[in-house]
Amino acid sequence: MARSARRAARRRAESEPVAIIVPEASSAVTVEPDSTSASRAWADGFGLVATRSLQIIIVVVLAAGLVFGLRALTTVAIPILLALIFASTFAPVTRWLRGRRVPPALAAVIVLLGILLIFAGVAWLVAWAVYDQWDELREQALAGFTQLTEWVQTLPFAPSAEQLQEWQANIVSFLTEFLTSSQFGSGAIAGVSAVANFLTGFVLLIVVLFFFLKDGPAIWQFVLRPFHGEGRARAERIGRTTVVTFGSYVRGTATVAAADAIGIFIGLVILQVPLALPLGVVVFLLSFIPLVGAVVAGILAALVALVTQGWVAALIVVGIVVLVNQLEGNFLQPVVMGRALKLHALVILLALTIGTVLAGILGAVLAVPLAAAAWGIVKVWDGPDLPARWARPTAVELAAKD
Repeated sequence: MARSARRAARRRAESEPVAIIVPEASSAVTVEPDSTSASRAWADGFGLVATRSLQIIIVVVLAAGLVFGLRALTTVAIPILLALIFASTFAPVTRWLRGRRVPPALAAVIVLLGILLIFAGVAWLVAWAVYDQWDELREQALAGFTQLTEWVQTLPFAPSAEQLQEWQANIVSFLTEFLTSSQFGSGAIAGVSAVANFLTGFVLLIVVLFFFLKDGPAIWQFVLRPFHGEGRARAERIGRTTVVTFGSYVRGTATVAAADAIGIFIGLVILQVPLALPLGVVVFLLSFIPLVGAVVAGILAALVALVTQGWVAALIVVGIVVLVNQLEGNFLQPVVMGRALKLHALVILLALTIGTVLAGILGAVLAVPLAAAAWGIVKVWDGPDLPARWARPTAVELAAKD
């Protein structure tokens, strides 16, 4: 009985479905390293400072490399830059000739000959009015400076004679280095090799300027070929802004310089100050260096008037210079050049300092138009009327402006 019972129980067990117990999946979650921990380290204050510092270092290194490369290729870089500035300055004349169905090559030749005639006329005027009387002008200015230092010594808080002599020597040394530090200017005096570099640069300037005048739009379209979409639109805005800025700045500066020279020349003639014409030419040339040039020219004219006509005439000359500069800055310059090209005085001083250190007089002359072009590019970076994000006015500034 027992055996038959066990046998029946075994059959029932075999006929019943077998329940398979599957172990539950482990609820443990694999712990992966926190991928955001590194990003959090760069997101805090020190990380932000480190990121910005690294960006600044990269920008400075790139800028230093660019400057070093341009200084090493001055004979090529300076003529190309000058050719671009001259082509931008005389672009309206070129467009007018082409609008009259003048062939591009003939229009380029006409404009190029006009540019050469203008510079030849300026060079002849400088040689005729300044060079022949430069010794007398220098002696009059030195005599005026000596007379001014003698008067300063009579003041109760006057510096000693040794200090004045030291200051005079430092000023003369600075002006000498300033006048001879240019890569172009100092080379012509240094020797035959530098004269050859100057002539090479001048010939290259003429050739490049001719092709810019003749095929400027085609050359620009070739430069734009690698760009597409928004990048191409931005490059086109940058090109248009650069050409307009260079042209407007040079034409406006020449007009303002001529107005300054004529106004100061008339004042000197009325006061019967000798060497009025050379002083007027010097004023015109130095006016191409903003801020500093007008001050130097005014001081030179006042020193000559001090020696030849006395204190009253010198003070009147100073008043005339100040009046002409005020009329230029508040009326003539905004009308001729437009307020869009107006840079802050601090920006101008910094640009002049950097340009003078890098390339002497030529750098001082080119620094401000380059700074104006850079600011113009910033203002159209993201659109015709939409500057780069960091240069856009805030809501508070817009409300204050309204």
